[in-house]
Amino acid sequence: MDALALTLVLATVFLWGVFSAKAQSAWLLSTPIVFVSSGFILTEVSVLDLHPDHETVKTIAEVTLVWVLFSDAAAVDPHKLRADLSMYLRLLGIGLPLTVGLGALLAMTLLGLDFWAALLVGAALAPTDAALGAAVMTNPRVSSHIRRVLNVESGLNDGVVTPVVLLAIAGVATDLGIEGVHAPSRAALSLLMGLLVGVTLGAMGGLLTCTARRRGWLAEGVAGPAVLAIALMSDTCAVLVDGNGFVAALVGGIAFGSTAGARLEHEISYVEETAGLSSMIAWLVFGAVVLPDIGSWLDWRLLLYALLSLTLIRMVPVFLSLQGTGTSARDAAFIGWFGPRGLASIIFALLALESLKGEAHELVSVIGLTVLFSVVAHGLSAGPLASRLGTAKSAMPAGTIEG
Repeated sequence: MDALALTLVLATVFLWGVFSAKAQSAWLLSTPIVFVSSGFILTEVSVLDLHPDHETVKTIAEVTLVWVLFSDAAAVDPHKLRADLSMYLRLLGIGLPLTVGLGALLAMTLLGLDFWAALLVGAALAPTDAALGAAVMTNPRVSSHIRRVLNVESGLNDGVVTPVVLLAIAGVATDLGIEGVHAPSRAALSLLMGLLVGVTLGAMGGLLTCTARRRGWLAEGVAGPAVLAIALMSDTCAVLVDGNGFVAALVGGIAFGSTAGARLEHEISYVEETAGLSSMIAWLVFGAVVLPDIGSWLDWRLLLYALLSLTLIRMVPVFLSLQGTGTSARDAAFIGWFGPRGLASIIFALLALESLKGEAHELVSVIGLTVLFSVVAHGLSAGPLASRLGTAKSAMPAGTIEG
């Protein structure tokens, strides 16, 4: 990336930071819309030159996912999960696997993909992104219960599905005879090593942080970068022993958050904000690398699959998983619809492009088109539907129990 391209990217970050609130409220713009568009435009005018096998693409995708997984996991307070624990278990233990399975099944039947390729598409499009439904997450008309459920689900489902995505990439690579990617059996062992590294490093880092804070050794000004470093170390240490860095980041975040003592809101926020910056760049790379390629593979099957992914593939499993929880049909439909596909899906797409040496363009086009539909559909519907849900709840008769 030359000086001109870097300057324009940094200018985009600065201007969005300054005017984002106005742009979101007045023009319904969002971070993904702005940065995907910027990446596409900069590529089309030949200012930005990135390719699927560019090392920068891999680095941005990996670092962003590590920070997102670690910060999301570390920010989850186990004590606050108990009230809705059954819903989280159902959404993650029943709804998520059903979404992956249904997505893979339709990818095989509708798109004609083989097992591993279909599993990659189904798994990559299963995790949700609460940031794309910010108007829902911040709207006081939506009950705190629903906002909490959507937030926790989106914070954990990308980590839960990551091993499936990586196994699927390994399977596709084996089928295509691509060297340099672990076979599925080797990938499974790598996931186990990542689990062990993440638990060990996250727990040790959390205990050390807790001790340092208690004894007054922890300087507030550098505590945030310290947590940022432990997040990246979970990845690099796993790689040193041939483990999976993404799994290490997820379980490392859980272990760190559970052992660090008093909640480290400032430190975790520092990691989240840094991950937010890298996610802007990831969206821009998506617009530069993936968006121009979608048109080459676009047909009615891809369009239909993208629409089904945002509706039937997500909403039916969510509805089924919430049966017996007392959740009303209206609330279940609301939770099912606000499963926007976002950052995790595009990072999985970028990783697939890099790992499969450019042999995954059709798969990535399916993922990319679905994410684009989601950016627009969920971005435009978040505010109106959140307000409508709040109005409906306020009109409920006295004594009615909310779902």
